[in-house]
Amino acid sequence: MGRSERAGVVVRDGPWGFVFLLAYIGAAVYFISTSDGSFWGVILGLLQAVVWPAYVIYHVLLALSV
Repeated sequence: MGRSERAGVVVRDGPWGFVFLLAYIGAAVYFISTSDGSFWGVILGLLQAVVWPAYVIYHVLLALSV
């Protein structure tokens, strides 16, 4: 047990992180452009950009339950 062994962990999620970053930026641009331009409107737009997938899932489930 005197020998030091290191376990290597390889994470290959880099491309998905970039896709999610682009999706966030696109959503932020959309929500900020639809706001009134005030400080709190921009902050609300940024917060909406974080949770926009929840909006999409909600509306998809509403459409499926018709």
